[in-house]
Parts: sequence; structure tokens; C-alpha cells
Amino acid sequence: MEFCSGGDLSRFIRSKRTLPERVVKKFLKQLVSAMLYLREHNVAHMDLKPQNVLLTSASNPTVKIADFGFAKHMFDGDKESVMKGSPLYMAPEIICQKTYDARVDLWSIGVILYECLFGRAPFASKSFQELGAKIWNDKPVELPYGVSVSEDCGDLITRLLQRDPDKRITYEELAKHSFIDIEHLPSSSSLQKAVSVVKDAVTEDTKGNYSNAIRLYCKSLEYFMPAIHHEKCENKKEALRKKVKEYMNRAEELKKMIRPKKDSEMRRSISSDPMEELLDLSKDDIELQAALKVIKAAEMEESNEEYERALTHYELGLKTVITYLKEDSNSRRKKLLSKQASVWMSEAEKIKSFLDVSQLNTNDTSGQEEMEENEHLQTGTCNLQ
Repeated sequence: MEFCSGGDLSRFIRSKRTLPERVVKKFLKQLVSAMLYLREHNVAHMDLKPQNVLLTSASNPTVKIADFGFAKHMFDGDKESVMKGSPLYMAPEIICQKTYDARVDLWSIGVILYECLFGRAPFASKSFQELGAKIWNDKPVELPYGVSVSEDCGDLITRLLQRDPDKRITYEELAKHSFIDIEHLPSSSSLQKAVSVVKDAVTEDTKGNYSNAIRLYCKSLEYFMPAIHHEKCENKKEALRKKVKEYMNRAEELKKMIRPKKDSEMRRSISSDPMEELLDLSKDDIELQAALKVIKAAEMEESNEEYERALTHYELGLKTVITYLKEDSNSRRKKLLSKQASVWMSEAEKIKSFLDVSQLNTNDTSGQEEMEENEHLQTGTCNLQ
């Protein structure tokens, strides 16, 4: 049997009172990963609580689930009627309905998440009588007043702590929930996934498909950071960070390369004869002239690097222009309008491609995250990673 020198999660929570969301998220990923493994093998734990969640060491521990005394093989549709578990962490249906299934573990995960964040279980009571009243009460579990958590975190707590098991989040949904993000759990496979994605990025970069390359470089960061967290050797961590920085610098270079150009050619196009001629040819058509003026404004906004406004106005103006192209009987205007519409659509597409990737994250924050977590967790007990 493995010795877990970091103690149990209950003691750790008591020593800290509450844990920051970032730390809870890393811890919860490990716990959920373990519970999903049990579910894949049709095992229900039935007594999941902080006292049964062990920490392997006092520094950078791995979470281990213990005490399988109540555990049972339960397949989909199987029901149980014997009362099992600890009342504070026990799903309401165990007491209120007398029959239950493997979904009781989902409730217990929710209680543990709640206690990590807020320092107490949702049904924390001074007596068994008070606890019983809370369990039988139909009132939904609410987050403590005045305490702030992220939208994803709040959503997960609410969906785990549904009194009705049919309304509770499923194991499949839990695995895909954005707060858990099992796909990017630090593991031995993280680096392999990162390398695979970054190879695709380099390939797209070489082909000149710069928007795709940027997306893939940034996607690789989502695997590189867990790989860095998983790596125990500091020298290897730093080597990885250095390589990641090179890839992210390249992504930023590509963003600059695909940025719509602010040059003299664009400025000339704003006052060019085609637009003026089109406006003249459309002076008797108020709707088309209004659309052309909107596009002219888009050109000016693009020149001033107001890309979001420019895209909105290009799309708005082009919607009317395209309608007119289908019905216009003025051959000269139709020919000129068709030619300019191609130019405007091209500009709009360039702006859209740039905006799609311009805000993608290229910052490796793994070092800062580890430093902040260690500062918070260094007071005599373990450092969660």
C-alpha cells in the first residue's frame, strides 16, 4: 500500500480555510480524472469526501482516492437501496428516495468543490437534526453571498449539486466541462500532444497559411503549459519554456504579417474614381448610395486600423451591394459595382482573418502560476500542482 505523506484533503482545507480557484481547479482535474476512470470500469465509490482524498507528498502531490469500503460495481441502470456514505457528503436521494445509483458520486464531487472554495460543505450544520432538515429541504443549493467565482466554476457547482439526480450533470458532460478541461490535464502525454500540434503549425507556416499557423501555434500552448506543469525537473521546465517562447514569438510575428496594411494604396482607394463614379451613377438610388457611403466609411476605418468597425460596415454595405448586383439593369454601374465588390469582399475577409487570430493567447504563464501557487501554499503543508 502506498504511503501518502501529504495527509488528506480535509486537513489541508482546514489549514488554509479556503483555496484559490486556480489551485482548486488543478486539484479537481486530478480528482475528476480518477473518478472518470472508475466510472469507465463501472465502479461507484459511494463515500467520496475530503478525508478519503489523499495527497501523495508535502510538495507537488498527486491526488489519490482512498477507502473503497463502500465501493461497488454499478452498471448503468443499477440501483442501490442500502444507506452508504457520510451524511455531510451524501447525495440527498440516498436518504430521501432510499434508492440511488452511481450519480451519487457526482454530488459528492460537488460538495468537495464547494468546501475547497468556501471552507465548508453546503449542508454544514451544528447538529444532526439541522443537517437532516437541510437534506430534506427542497431549496436549491446556492453559492455563499458575497463570494465571487468564475462563471465556469459557478456553473459546475450548480450542475453537480442538483438535488434531482436526473437534472445533475452527467459523467460525460463533466468530462467535457470547460472548468475541468480534462483534455489539458497535466500528464505524461501532454508534451507529445503539444509537439504534434506545433508540427502542424510549422507545416502551415511553411505553406504560407498564416492564419491556420497562428491558431495551431496558440493551440500548442494549451498542451505545452500542462507539459511544463507535469515536468518535475527544473532544467527541463526552463528548456521547454524557452522553446515555447520561440513558437509564440513566431505566432506574434505572423499576426503582424497578416494585419491589414495601413498604406498609401489604401488611402488612395478611399478617394479613387471608381467609388466617386459609383456614387455619381447611384445618385438617384438612395438605398444604394447609402450602402456605398457605408463602405467608404469602412475604407477610412480600415485605414485608421479601426478593424472591428470597418468589418461591420463592409458587411453591412456589401449586403445591399450584392442584392443590387442580381437585379441592376445599368450595365456600366453593374460592371463597376461587381469589380469593386470583389475588392471590398477581399478587404473584409482580410480583416476577419486578422481579428479571428489577433486575440489568441501566446503568453506562457506556467512559471507565474507555479510561483503564485507555491507562495499561497507554502505554510507548512503541501504545495498542490
